[in-house]
Amino acid sequence: MIFNRKITSLALIISFAATFSFAQVKKKPTAAKPAVTTASQANAHYLPIDADVLVGKLPNGLTFYIRRNTEPKNRAELYLVNKVGSVLEEDLQQGLAHFTEHMAFNGTRDFPKNDLVDYLQKAGVKFGADLNAYTTFDETVYQLPLPTDSDKTFVKGFDILANWAAYQSFDPKEIDAERGVVLEEERARGKNAQERLSNQTLPVLLNNSRYALRLPIGKEDILKTFKPETIKSFYQDWYRPDLQAIIAVGDFNPLDVLELIKYNFSSLTNPANEKPRTKYTVPPTPGTVVKIATDKEFPYTVAEIVVKHPETVIKTTEDFMQSIRVQLFNQMLNDRLGELLQKRNPPFLFGQASYGGFIGHQDAFTSLAVAKPGELEGAIKAVVGETERARLFGFTLTELERAKQTALTQIDNAYKERDKTKSVNFVNEYEQNFLTGSAIPGISYEYNFYVNNINEITLAQMNAMAGKFISDQNRVIIVEAPDKEKANLPTEQTLLTWISAGGKGLTPYIDNATDKPLLDKIPALGKVVSTQVDSVIGTTNLTLSNGVKVILKPTQFKNDQILINGYSFGGTSLASDQDFASADLAAGVITSSGVADFTQAQLDKKLSGKNVSITPYISDITQGLSGNSTPHDFETAMQLIYLYFTQPRKDADIWASNISQTKSVLATRSLDPASVFSDTVSSILTNHNFREMVITNQMLSTANLDKAYAFYKDRFADASNFTFTFTGNFTVQSITPYIQAYLGSLPSTNKKETFNNLNIHPPAGQITKTVYKGIGDKASVELVFSGDYDYNDANNVQVDALESILQIKLDQRLREKDGGVYSPVVRASYKKLPGARYSFSIYFDCAPANVDKLVGHALEEIDSLKQKGAQQLDIDKFAAQDARSTQVQMKENIFWAGYLGAVSQNQSDPDAILHHVSDLGNVTVQSTKDAANKYLSGTNLIKLILLPEKK
Repeated sequence: MIFNRKITSLALIISFAATFSFAQVKKKPTAAKPAVTTASQANAHYLPIDADVLVGKLPNGLTFYIRRNTEPKNRAELYLVNKVGSVLEEDLQQGLAHFTEHMAFNGTRDFPKNDLVDYLQKAGVKFGADLNAYTTFDETVYQLPLPTDSDKTFVKGFDILANWAAYQSFDPKEIDAERGVVLEEERARGKNAQERLSNQTLPVLLNNSRYALRLPIGKEDILKTFKPETIKSFYQDWYRPDLQAIIAVGDFNPLDVLELIKYNFSSLTNPANEKPRTKYTVPPTPGTVVKIATDKEFPYTVAEIVVKHPETVIKTTEDFMQSIRVQLFNQMLNDRLGELLQKRNPPFLFGQASYGGFIGHQDAFTSLAVAKPGELEGAIKAVVGETERARLFGFTLTELERAKQTALTQIDNAYKERDKTKSVNFVNEYEQNFLTGSAIPGISYEYNFYVNNINEITLAQMNAMAGKFISDQNRVIIVEAPDKEKANLPTEQTLLTWISAGGKGLTPYIDNATDKPLLDKIPALGKVVSTQVDSVIGTTNLTLSNGVKVILKPTQFKNDQILINGYSFGGTSLASDQDFASADLAAGVITSSGVADFTQAQLDKKLSGKNVSITPYISDITQGLSGNSTPHDFETAMQLIYLYFTQPRKDADIWASNISQTKSVLATRSLDPASVFSDTVSSILTNHNFREMVITNQMLSTANLDKAYAFYKDRFADASNFTFTFTGNFTVQSITPYIQAYLGSLPSTNKKETFNNLNIHPPAGQITKTVYKGIGDKASVELVFSGDYDYNDANNVQVDALESILQIKLDQRLREKDGGVYSPVVRASYKKLPGARYSFSIYFDCAPANVDKLVGHALEEIDSLKQKGAQQLDIDKFAAQDARSTQVQMKENIFWAGYLGAVSQNQSDPDAILHHVSDLGNVTVQSTKDAANKYLSGTNLIKLILLPEKK
């Protein structure tokens, strides 16, 4: 799967929110057989094609990829991939590649109007969540997940793909109806500071190339006025078999699928005078270009340095070796940048530097710094300085060895899970093979390649990489900031001077690692005093001598995964109002401070030989830990749990860093309309209770590290109230000794604590709150129904059904009929603790002028459900979708981990899940009518609206 495949990231251009997470192993794994030759021996040979995928072409040029895969069972992923994107649009077609994608769901030869969506929903496929499509600069991709245990539905899937590929209708009435939906998608994704800044920076970043001039969303005036002939012309020119691929991966017979592809696609033809499919590029930028852009509503000051390089597509063994070197380089450099955030006064809010894929068939070395207000110089120098430090002094041997272990862990985990890999993962690989030509050698080959070749990578090779990536040629420097920061922003020359100064006065990096063991000795063993087996769902419940309760769910869903969760009641509900801020920050600072005698940086390095993660938390009514490990590293996970209970560590520098970072974010939060609206929503829905609202500077001023540490220790002082859940690949016999040693030895006082019910919930009655913030022509609406609830399985099913059916009705009304909303969202929630409550939320973005009309139409749909109940067709859709999703979820560790924890907290019947699908039959027209009147009565209705500022 080319495990460290580069990912082109437009998000890097328009946002800074990105993180890296790396798994780790203890030692180099043993190579599987047959072993491959080393890269030097292979002399840059082309990588093979995985023998488990059937790849071919029909006589008309259509490419196909077929693979049998049984994860998930009785499911298949069918994709239509087109080498067709917005760069192919003529001037009067801007936005029509994306519009064509929309029209695929609004009428084809065999599925008039919305019949396609209706048919698939009845088969249990959710529109948006499952059935979907996307358009980029260079491709348009349609995704169709289907059940394979229904032959009729599965076979029909290939007819659907063929309809998309060649038989879209483009009914003028349907085109006009869809214009509003596409324009609302543009509004939902844009009409904000980021869009306005991107309009300034993208032409510079992409050097006024075809990519800069052909954003996939298109131009508003064209979307409003184009003629049907124009979009038909685009479709006829570019939707053709020699630019298309069918990818089918799932639980089926590949030879049967091959025949289905031949039957449905062999008759497709290419145009007589087909247009050449031009490969557009971004011309190099001579020297360095600087662009500084500001916006009134942008809440951050961001600097981005992009050095562009020719694209490398991984095809040969040397390409593969270089991609591994890049992976190691990115990890080591960003580990260093991450350590800067652990300083008492970090130089930036976020920093990152990495080499990877970029837009327009380019690679790029991108350095990103998000500065505190007024501190851009320090942020830039810090990020540039770490890159320069690597260039001048190189990395250390210990850093490289840890990075290699990380890479080996990732590939080792993927190899162990090779028979448990989700079908969609293979689809994504084959999609890139078709679009770019990147190799698909398969995980067995890749695993052996890593194991046999990674130690050929030398420190000298790694130390030469920064010098190759850094350049002042073909370089673009972007600064984006709030208008209010204009006075603090540098001139172009000053900015270049800062970047040059980032390499001054540097010293070699010191790798502060330790060889100390996590624990000097194993704690005194506790005992299992009670064992209960639930053979119905395959769980074993243990009670230990110190009162700790353990729920064990052995599974074979994953080969190399154990999920870990533990909780007890209490949480911040037990903190006084005066100490709440300290209590609320407690778990965050402990989690970032290391454990026992290890700083966080030392702990991270100590765990570089492990694939393990344990994180303590304190919520409003619980405290606990969550995490995961492999069977091999399970003991390390248990040692971490023991230490977070018995030897948590407080770090004054981490505390100061967290406070400083939070204050910096708060300083500009009020500039962003979405944040202002979100904060208002939180305030209203919690009846202005400060505990559930965004923290303020005033609250921060009351927070104290010693109080936070004391609160954390108090919450984890008594293990007798804790219940732990373990889900994954283990046996009860193999895991019990570790449980006795590390959980059975935890301190216990038998205090029998629980939470305080502070009655924090939405206020009763009808409330309307309008926020006026922002300059974009955009409104946001949230409608919230809430009230007391009788929590039980029967009511839960009815609420789930009402949520799903209301989503269908609002999609049909607000999106398809009104064309006034891109994606209305309905969310229902219910809980038993701390007090039984339910809520229904409806939210959408729209034009400010349409708010009242669309709110009225949403309430009309609710009134219809209250008067008539749901249509049987919509009930059938819900039942089919819920049954399908339940069948899949019950084969996933993450579902069982969450489910078993929830039934433990709620004291529910854990076996009830086994009759959940049959309980769906209790949803009827009358029951939906009753549920609508009960939960959507309007007695408690809060309307929250965001509108632009009044002029």
